[in-house]
Amino acid sequence: MKAICIKEPWVSMIVSGQKTIETRKWTTSYKGKLLICASKTPQSKLSGKAVAVVDLVDCRPMTKEDEKKACCELYEGANAWILENIQQITPVPIKGQLGLFDIQL
Repeated sequence: MKAICIKEPWVSMIVSGQKTIETRKWTTSYKGKLLICASKTPQSKLSGKAVAVVDLVDCRPMTKEDEKKACCELYEGANAWILENIQQITPVPIKGQLGLFDIQL
């Protein structure tokens, strides 16, 4: 499965369903199941753990209309990663990496 590490408070916003668009300055052609992991920093109760599984259904340039679902303002070079079917999981310790990475649960 592909995985990505996301910092707080954004990872908690994804888990709660408040944030359904993740933004990055880079794109991906990957579509499918994506394991959401909380970065080790800043320190929180979720740090260093896998916390949700989502469907990554699209990756495209971010628009002004995406701001509410992304929980951030449009910025130069932003790409919108469209997340659907967010499913919280029991937190599992995980060794994160930069970018998208492969993981077996």
